[in-house]
Amino acid sequence: MKLDATATSICYVDGRWAEESVPLMSSTTNAAWLANIVFDGARSFEGVAPDLDLHCQRVVRSAEGLGLRPTHAAAEILALALEGIGFFPHGTPLYIRPMFWAEGGFVLFDADSARFALVITKMPLPDPSAGFTACLSSFRRPAPDQAPTHAKAACLYPLAAMALAEAKRRGFDNAVMRDPIGNVAEFTAQNLMIVRDGAVHTPIPNGTFLNGITRQRVIGLLRSAGIEVVERTIRVAELAEADEIFSTGNHGKVVPCLRYEDKAFAAGPMAAKARELYWAFAHATTGAAVAGAARGSRGVRPG
Repeated sequence: MKLDATATSICYVDGRWAEESVPLMSSTTNAAWLANIVFDGARSFEGVAPDLDLHCQRVVRSAEGLGLRPTHAAAEILALALEGIGFFPHGTPLYIRPMFWAEGGFVLFDADSARFALVITKMPLPDPSAGFTACLSSFRRPAPDQAPTHAKAACLYPLAAMALAEAKRRGFDNAVMRDPIGNVAEFTAQNLMIVRDGAVHTPIPNGTFLNGITRQRVIGLLRSAGIEVVERTIRVAELAEADEIFSTGNHGKVVPCLRYEDKAFAAGPMAAKARELYWAFAHATTGAAVAGAARGSRGVRPG
């Protein structure tokens, strides 16, 4: 029997799958009040799950980077994620979130108290034709000696939420965040690329923002297609001089920015090309694994 048709989320924790929302922390959980938790986000859509293995590897690295001792290896997480995808109707757009957190300890948590959960939630991809608008945030990304920027740590995201709330108050959908010395870093939760004279330019990773898996994939695909991609320091003033601006990230993959501050942009050809290349890559590399997982999960229902 398949997953209940009305279910929107499933969770794997403590060795079993469960439907819908599941309590994960108690009043004594270290991570509940000190934010010692890491996560990753992957996607499944149209019967594919691009770079799912890399997301599973990164959450393990993030846990180790924070000082936790992960209870699951990347290969185990990948197998569980594929199993979980298979509970949903084939092609359902999903957000896949593995995470580790510290259960015990005080300010210095107990590294061996790490717990693991995997949450898979129905979540449509944004419509790329709608694009998004962005403004310059007053908030800056922290330096590596100011926060655990080497990990995908939950404690980094309240700053992103503050920047996003500020942008919403100004009537924008998103915000551009700078690094500690004032150069362009990224959007609030997506990497940033600009186009000038047929070439793509993107901030070079300097330890203050996540060098995203989708970012790296898109750069590789563009270069393989013969398109110049330059990783370098980008000044804020260059945003208004760009021919195109677009984002890369797990949630929306490749989405054009249609307005930055007062300047309007068209949904340009480079963003469209990047998205086309990404979709072709996704369907060429991961469809068989997801289809196999769906067959393997048939007849099994989360308890």
